[in-house]
Amino acid sequence: MNTRNKFLHRYLSVRILPLWTILLLDVLMVVASCLLAYVLRYNFHSLFSPTSLVDRSILWSVVVNLVFFRLFHTYSNVLRFSSFVDIMRIFVSLSISYGLLIFWSTFGLGSFKEVSASMLSIAYVINVVFMMCSRVLVKMLYEQLNFDTRRGRNVFVYGAKEAGVNIAKGLRVNLYNHYRLRGFIADEPELVGKIMMGVKVYANDDTLMEVMGERDVDTIVVSPSKMSALRDTDLIDRLLACNIKFMTAPPLDEWSKTGLEKSQLKEIRIEDLLQRDPITMDIHRVAEHLEGKRVMITGAAGSIGSEIMRQVASFNPYKLILIDQAETPLHAIRLELEDSWRAIDAVTIIANISNPTRLEEIFKEYRPQYIFHAAAYKHVPMMEDNVSESIQVNVFGTRTLADLAVKYGAEKFVMISTDKAVNPTNVMGASKRICEIYVQSLAKKLQKEGKRSYTQFITTRFGNVLGSNGSVIPRFREQIAKGGPVTVTHPDIIRYFMTIPEACRLVLEAGSMGNGGEIYIFDMGKPVKIVDLAKRMISLSGRRDDVRIEFTGLRHGEKLYEELLNMKEQTKPTYHDKIMIANVREYDYEDVQECIGNLIMLSYTYDQMKIVAAMKEIVPEFISKNSCFELLDGKERDKKQEEAIETAKTEYKTVSVE
Repeated sequence: MNTRNKFLHRYLSVRILPLWTILLLDVLMVVASCLLAYVLRYNFHSLFSPTSLVDRSILWSVVVNLVFFRLFHTYSNVLRFSSFVDIMRIFVSLSISYGLLIFWSTFGLGSFKEVSASMLSIAYVINVVFMMCSRVLVKMLYEQLNFDTRRGRNVFVYGAKEAGVNIAKGLRVNLYNHYRLRGFIADEPELVGKIMMGVKVYANDDTLMEVMGERDVDTIVVSPSKMSALRDTDLIDRLLACNIKFMTAPPLDEWSKTGLEKSQLKEIRIEDLLQRDPITMDIHRVAEHLEGKRVMITGAAGSIGSEIMRQVASFNPYKLILIDQAETPLHAIRLELEDSWRAIDAVTIIANISNPTRLEEIFKEYRPQYIFHAAAYKHVPMMEDNVSESIQVNVFGTRTLADLAVKYGAEKFVMISTDKAVNPTNVMGASKRICEIYVQSLAKKLQKEGKRSYTQFITTRFGNVLGSNGSVIPRFREQIAKGGPVTVTHPDIIRYFMTIPEACRLVLEAGSMGNGGEIYIFDMGKPVKIVDLAKRMISLSGRRDDVRIEFTGLRHGEKLYEELLNMKEQTKPTYHDKIMIANVREYDYEDVQECIGNLIMLSYTYDQMKIVAAMKEIVPEFISKNSCFELLDGKERDKKQEEAIETAKTEYKTVSVE
């Protein structure tokens, strides 16, 4: 930075330029305006004429303007933060001041009637221009001198309406030394070509890359209102191919009191691009079920359980009973409750759901009215290697909780299931299907008994959630950070994705529906090809040329796609367009009770082959894949099952995210 720039930088700093200095400069501009107006109205020599009234004009103009400068605080703003409001304050102050002066001159006020009204009118115009331009000039110079050319970025803002303009203002006011606004991008034809905030609005078309190159722009800040449009177009893929960075800002109501901060401006993540339109929830209906109730959540320290806890807490429950066997994550939940939900009466309990004695004591003491059962072993390869644990925790734990819910008069029992329970190809999916069968058969038994009040059992079934513990996206992110390779099991594997908050909203909504025994499935949208997901994450990281993708082969029990319904099952709608009821085969409770009892006893022999064979007896559609348990299915596979799988593969269209 040269000497001139250092000088400007020093004297454009608010710490160096006190308010009295700004007021003095404004007064000098009043004097200069009167002198220049007098010369323009008459001539230069008239300034020195014995009959000149320039001294009187200057004196009165300064006195009157000082009064209104004080009233309107025109000198109180920080120059580098001058805004439209500050400019309007100057305009109004000068208009009133000179209006009074012209009035006195026209209609006479002692000797002031000799001052020319036309000269004062000229002085008014000059003064307005001087003071407004001085603010704009200082603001522009400050932004220019404080922009870090080494670390700063030239940016376009995607979105030229209110939300986008607010972001642009935030960049200019608070982040001028990090980001320089070079233009807007708009989808609306009527806005293209217009000038906003001194920069041009460009079209979202094939010429955009050329324009960004000419303007030396390497970053796009996306308005929150444009995120859905970004997901629905190929803009991000076109620009990522050219190493353009994408960032997004939170909605205006989430900005801090001091305005947009650098920490709030974040690079767009893959989760932002996979989200769908917001899911609405009937808040009043859900509140009726949860407000003032004793609510138990198992697996409360997990991804789904902890989010259910947060959402339930907002409905003012009487008490929260949070159960998990993981000490450290549950302690983190306890601290979060102390920080964010201090008014909620909550207990955090370390317990294993496969310990019936411990659970009995908990139910006896707290008598939960509403139960969300999210505790389960869920990782497919782990359960292929630990079959007995999947039965003792997933199946025995669920049966114990369900039986205790009935014994202690719980009103609702909402079980979290998975799409892997449909036509299961692995132990984990089959264990969850067995849980569904037990819960559904118990619900039907209670209904047939015709008791006046009985526990209503609800099952919710959905696919993968974004960002859950151990899910593919956090793993890909870690692999990219290490420089790769990013490991994908198969080039054709596809999965459904849903964000944790929206999945939990649907769980709460489904929990408020029905009479018990229903299995609710969620609209998961279109499935995503995992290899395309990996490619886009690598592009978003800016390491397209550095990180490679490696195919490792399907894991034990893994299949290429997931279904939300057995092919023989059908669905019927509910009042919520994202929630459907599955028409599933019903089972006799006595038969189910006997089969599951035998399965649980068998799990304590730890003979994996015998345990899985018993699971296949309960769930005939359980056909193992990429597993040693394929031997139990025999050489001749169920051809109808294979045909159903092929049909499903052709029916599910995948979302290309290359």
